[in-house]
Amino acid sequence: MKKDITTLDKTHRQAPTWVLLIGIILVGANLRAPLTSVGSLISFIRDDLAISNALAGTITTLPLLAFAFLSPFAPKIASKYGMERTIFISMALLFIGIMMRSYFGSYFLFAGTILIGVAIAFGNVLLPGYIKMNFPYKVGIMTGIYAVFMNLFAALASGLSVPILSIGNIGWQGSLAFWGIPAIVAILFWIPQLKKQGDIGEKLQNTPNQKGDSLWRSPLAWCITLFMGLQSLIFYTLVTWLPGILQSQGYSSNAAGWVLFLMQFAIIPITFIIPIIAEKMRNQKLLALITGVLFILGITGLLSGIKPVMLIAVIFIGIAGGSAFSLSMMFFSLRTTSGQQASEMSGMAQSFGYLLAATGPVLFGALHDMTHGWQVPLIMLIGISVVILIVGIESGKEKQITKHEKHGDGSPVSKQVSNPF
Repeated sequence: MKKDITTLDKTHRQAPTWVLLIGIILVGANLRAPLTSVGSLISFIRDDLAISNALAGTITTLPLLAFAFLSPFAPKIASKYGMERTIFISMALLFIGIMMRSYFGSYFLFAGTILIGVAIAFGNVLLPGYIKMNFPYKVGIMTGIYAVFMNLFAALASGLSVPILSIGNIGWQGSLAFWGIPAIVAILFWIPQLKKQGDIGEKLQNTPNQKGDSLWRSPLAWCITLFMGLQSLIFYTLVTWLPGILQSQGYSSNAAGWVLFLMQFAIIPITFIIPIIAEKMRNQKLLALITGVLFILGITGLLSGIKPVMLIAVIFIGIAGGSAFSLSMMFFSLRTTSGQQASEMSGMAQSFGYLLAATGPVLFGALHDMTHGWQVPLIMLIGISVVILIVGIESGKEKQITKHEKHGDGSPVSKQVSNPF
């Protein structure tokens, strides 16, 4: 398999490597910003449309549901039409969704949000496998690079959304539409990838796969899935509701937006460092342990209501979130044996995982509505952090996904395989 993938890597790329690198960075930059831009604006949207906190939470939840239901199909579609072409189309759909969400009324706010989720779902699933196929010996550093830009733009979207809203009379609609600009730039830089002779996805159709192989029967795959899903639940819940929590403690809407920016800014260096460290370690159990503990300490700090403590807590949560996301991406590669299986693992984790994550913003908002406070919702997140710690340690053990094959009589047999990367 290693020889096959190396051959694909050498014969596949026609455009200069730096163009491919910039293309990957720009696609990554669009995988969070259209979602995080909503968090700081949620109160404006809620008040303008006169909707409840729970319904406002669906603006974040709808894309997560799209991630959940479409992620398993992304590798299959890419295999049929090619990864390059599929990613290009996803960026085009992203731009259309952003415009629909911004300028065509309340109905299209939700319809456009769904389309944004569809577009990002494909990028989320395909980029880890695409990186493994094109840079099989630089997975850690390439994962770190695209994750840095993804979280950098996510942080900028959180911090700049309210200031952009204040420019002229563009309102929250214009502020959301602003984030269509990075999508257009990504589309332009991805065009050279469409000129390649033969897509990786088409070659993957001819790559042998073990009959009867199913990630859904692997306990390790399920641990990775839970780790991915629960860390996403915490991230998207806080992206949606952290400004509201802060405003209840006396922060202005503008200041709350910048504290949310601080949380996501803290993510950025970690998302670059962790993949490089994780790739060099024999196992990643210690990293998972530290991640879980930081989540617990950070969310507990939010419960204190003391402003200096809350600021430190936000930084802890950002560090934990960056570590958790990067470990998730690395587990897709470190615990699988090929670019194809990495994409399938990514698809599984982001399918069930994001279905789990989608409950976060709505449940958190509903608990706040019922209790008229933030204590119970935050205690719920602490409990989830404990689970992240447990499944993270299991995912960090030195082993790969179990391959399920079949004997001639149809009975299953399992074996461990080594990772050629």
